[in-house]
Amino acid sequence: MSLAGKTAVVTGSNSGIGLGVARCLAEAGAKLVLNSFTDRDEDHALAEGIAAEFGVKARYIQADLSDGYAARQLIENAGACDILVNNAGIQHVAPIEDFPVEQWDRIIAINLSSVFHTTAAALPLMRSRGWGRIVNVASAHGLTASPFKSAYIAAKHGVVGFTKTTALETAEEKITCNAICPGYVLTPLVEAQIPDQMKTHGMDREQVVRDVMLARQPSKEFATVEQIGGTTAFLCSEAAAQITGTTISVDGGWTAL
Repeated sequence: MSLAGKTAVVTGSNSGIGLGVARCLAEAGAKLVLNSFTDRDEDHALAEGIAAEFGVKARYIQADLSDGYAARQLIENAGACDILVNNAGIQHVAPIEDFPVEQWDRIIAINLSSVFHTTAAALPLMRSRGWGRIVNVASAHGLTASPFKSAYIAAKHGVVGFTKTTALETAEEKITCNAICPGYVLTPLVEAQIPDQMKTHGMDREQVVRDVMLARQPSKEFATVEQIGGTTAFLCSEAAAQITGTTISVDGGWTAL
């Protein structure tokens, strides 16, 4: 699955799923543009480290994807975009009647509207090269729902619908668009939640993971960032050239229930 000569832009990629995806694409030979909303020395050092490790070009571009103009500017500043992975996302949990309006607006802006803006900016670049891959990191919550996550679920359902429309608009070109729908993935953010859950529920680590955090995930195992990255790399390969407009669940059976 060589992606040599391709440039991949991965949003929200200085940690977690985005970083795992970026590393898998670099391993396949793609040049990388990493992104997040911060602009720290360690962000740029992360790109330099990936470049050295995999022998590819890599750089970091700061962009706050809650701003549509900044999202489009990210693609313009990248200079090329053969592969676009829309991964950036945030979460907030509250009942609908108590859900802060500013949190609703920010979640919709980052999790959904940024996908539209980056895609709109990337498609002309892909068409000029006669090839492109768009992978939207949605969620099991793009296919199902849970209480108290109204904005996140609305956004992720929107991402799944937008993925289908993008696929239809590019169906006669060598451009594909698909969504990956992870269940619970073991990221540093999730790992950091485990000790608090252990205290709250009076359980050991294994019990908390199995009976609390993975209560809805039948496999009772977290997905890994490497698995999400590998799925992304596959969707970018020629083997997946006729896979477009679909969702691939990496959720341990969650959405099979």
